[in-house]
Amino acid sequence: MIDFSVIWFTIIVFATLMYIVMDGFDLGIGILFPFNTDKTERDMMVNTVAPVWDGNETWLVLGGAGLYGAFPLAYSVLADALSIPLTAMLIGLIFRGVAFEFRFKATEEHRAFWDKSFIAGSILATFSQGVAVGAILNGFEVTGRTYSGSALSWLAPFPLFCGVGLVIAYALLGCTWLIMKTENELHRKMSALATPLVIALLVVVGIISLWTPLSHADIAHRWFSTPNLFWFLPVPVLVLLCSWGIVRAIKREAHYSPFLLTLALVFLGFSGLGISIWPNIIPPSISIWDAASPPQSQAFMLVGSLLIIPMILGYTFWSYYVFRGKIKADEGYH
Repeated sequence: MIDFSVIWFTIIVFATLMYIVMDGFDLGIGILFPFNTDKTERDMMVNTVAPVWDGNETWLVLGGAGLYGAFPLAYSVLADALSIPLTAMLIGLIFRGVAFEFRFKATEEHRAFWDKSFIAGSILATFSQGVAVGAILNGFEVTGRTYSGSALSWLAPFPLFCGVGLVIAYALLGCTWLIMKTENELHRKMSALATPLVIALLVVVGIISLWTPLSHADIAHRWFSTPNLFWFLPVPVLVLLCSWGIVRAIKREAHYSPFLLTLALVFLGFSGLGISIWPNIIPPSISIWDAASPPQSQAFMLVGSLLIIPMILGYTFWSYYVFRGKIKADEGYH
């Protein structure tokens, strides 16, 4: 018998990972704006994602719609428990999107306002996403099929620290994306910034990797009991190897490998999250099967998804292919 819950969980995880990767370097560019005040270089930074940025949210919509239809209990709990950070995320995305377009059309006296809005929206959206991830790792109080915790349960040290950590991770994604897409002085500035960001991200990952098992005995057992310890040991080892590879690639002035290795770091971090909570979709005790909608509903949705996901992948690949290569100072898309 086909397990539609596992299939839909895989689809949602894939959509979420695609969103993190694609919108991650997009948001990262806004986070990096304070490190570069040159007007021409800021325009170049934005132009590296101008042709593709608004399609990145497609994956967020797909993941949210899939969660609503395939796991309605999980959707309702997350909507109640994380209403404030999710609303803040949407406000940040709206401000970032509006500022993205308006900064090119604004007069010189108003451009600074839209640049600041771009920075604030990017940081707010990223921080809110990190807080949501940290709150999910902490788990939620659920009575029956209803969230019974506080609307401020996310307002705790661990979720807030995860928010800061994701800001650093997206900044590194944006930095290595710009290394790949730019040249000359902007390329050198981003190359100089990449190594400190790698070190900061390693520190954050190390703290979270210790904090999580110390706070949750079930997660500690998942990672450190045998034979799980040997199965999951490659994850932290690969994190260290990828970080070392990024630093080495920066030193030899590589263009593509820093970004590709950062993508690998993101994938490994996402894998660690999955290992910690599987098979629960709402920690600590609601599994994907507990939260699932009827198999008939999941099967009906799957038919549409098998049509639309290849289309999304197709136009995403084509847009990135068309606008491949380095961006020039005299090129723009507005």
